[in-house]
Amino acid sequence: MKSHILTAVFLSLTMTAMADSWSLERCIDYAVENNITVKMRDADRMSSRQSVTDAKSRYLPSLSASAGQSWNLGRGLTAENTYADRNTSNFQWGASLSLPLFSGMSTTRQVELAKANLATVMEQYEAAKEEITLNVIAAYLQVLYTQELNDVAKNQVELSQYELSRQEALLEAGKIPEVDMLEAKAQLAQDELNLSQTANDIRLAIVDLTQLLELDDIDGFEVEPLDGDNDMIISPADAYASALQYNHSLRAARMNIEASDKNISLAKSGYLPTLSFNAGIGSSYYKVTGYENEGFAHQMKNNYSTYFGFSLNIPIFDALSTRNSVRRAKVQRINAQLQYDQAEQTLFKSIQQAYYRADGADKKLKASIVAEDTANKAFEAMKEKYNIGRATPTEYEQAKAKAMRTTAERIQAHYELILRTRILTFYSQPH
Repeated sequence: MKSHILTAVFLSLTMTAMADSWSLERCIDYAVENNITVKMRDADRMSSRQSVTDAKSRYLPSLSASAGQSWNLGRGLTAENTYADRNTSNFQWGASLSLPLFSGMSTTRQVELAKANLATVMEQYEAAKEEITLNVIAAYLQVLYTQELNDVAKNQVELSQYELSRQEALLEAGKIPEVDMLEAKAQLAQDELNLSQTANDIRLAIVDLTQLLELDDIDGFEVEPLDGDNDMIISPADAYASALQYNHSLRAARMNIEASDKNISLAKSGYLPTLSFNAGIGSSYYKVTGYENEGFAHQMKNNYSTYFGFSLNIPIFDALSTRNSVRRAKVQRINAQLQYDQAEQTLFKSIQQAYYRADGADKKLKASIVAEDTANKAFEAMKEKYNIGRATPTEYEQAKAKAMRTTAERIQAHYELILRTRILTFYSQPH
């Protein structure tokens, strides 16, 4: 019975641990779904879709109905052009229809502009997802990096604890002065301080990652190690050529230029005439106190009227309003082109920086692996000399510190290479 209970407890703990363990893919998917910036871009996308619907609605006719009742009490003008005391009431109703036949191409161009704006917003939405993905990758790798540095710090504390125990034993045997033991104790305190700092760095890195995920609590949050080898270092030319096609920030800037062209065409439609068809029906009922009045149904029938006609509006001079609108639209076109050039330049710089940092990290990693191996061997040799009394505590601590430093440099180069190669790979693939 106890074995079953222990098994159930173990499975429960295992499932809990698995539930709190986050892979890089899970972090990216969760951030894309829950990040506030991405949600804002999604709301912009829905608003742009509605703008397209609004623009298309301008093709539809407008139909309205009205009704009114009024009273006039006291003196009033009669048919004989005299004034008399009498009360009158008037009721009328009507319905009107207005159908745009030709709107100077403004409706068609408004629809085209709304569609172009929607395409731009769609690309901006995808660009927001790209940006949050890159941020999550960087934050995720930062967590792994700080965790490895923390492991190195733990190893240093263990070495210092062993050395302090050794020094205390030698002091009790009277083989070393007390100052050697105090130096070992001070070194342990320094290593414990470094361990505390690396542990805090882990917490801060996790906070940065969970904030990107819009998570409020970091308790129990753990990340999984990355699987597989490092990505290949893609040349900046290849990455840039692919990014020109796939990068959504650049595509959004390109779509914005097209929208600016549509906006110029829309502004020019103010030079064209408009034609509309209008029609309406209505009737009224009129009553004067003191006089014999026809019945309500009779008046409604006799006063019933209909009308229809066409309305043509030809712009001759609109106080330069259309001209100024066209000029403003052309300035917006220039600004959109500059924004595209800037986005293109920023993308090229980002890819170049990622490549050269990846290349530098690759070379640094290869060199640091050799340096780490050499420093560790030197430390082991120094440890043996120190144990037999042929090296001073200072020489021992210097060798230990050098071994730790080369390990930290190797870890830093390793994660720098992972980050930059993943950025290059990300830019060179469609999303």
